[in-house]
Amino acid sequence: MTKRPDWHHYFMQIASVVSTRSTCMRRRVGALIVINKRILSTGYNGAPAGLKHCSEVGCLREELNVPSGERHELCRGLHAEQNAIIQAAVHGVAINNAAVYCTHYPCAVCAKMLVNAGIRSLVLAENYPDELAKKIFAEAGIEITFIV
Repeated sequence: MTKRPDWHHYFMQIASVVSTRSTCMRRRVGALIVINKRILSTGYNGAPAGLKHCSEVGCLREELNVPSGERHELCRGLHAEQNAIIQAAVHGVAINNAAVYCTHYPCAVCAKMLVNAGIRSLVLAENYPDELAKKIFAEAGIEITFIV
């Protein structure tokens, strides 16, 4: 009999499955927004709805050799956290005081969005080289938990 996962691992496994929908050529990221053990929204990184995917038109960040964690404005895609927030907004779902489960540490742009969306905690599987994001979360008092 398989061991039943705890809630953190359960939601992280789902975030990992969500990431498989990603169309990013560099990194597959999935995110869930959760309140009271209920999934409110999901998101993965990729081009805006209806636009061509990076796999079809190429990755400008790859072509320009942009290091990870830099020059996000050159990417045609949205991040998983951004898409999860947008999906909640599109469907009228309140996410204030929610937790976010994400396969990777958010960038500074996503950090600012998550703070303003009222996210109170993050559960993450992998780190990301963005020191400003870490400072933003610390100043906002957002609880961060890493799980494997």
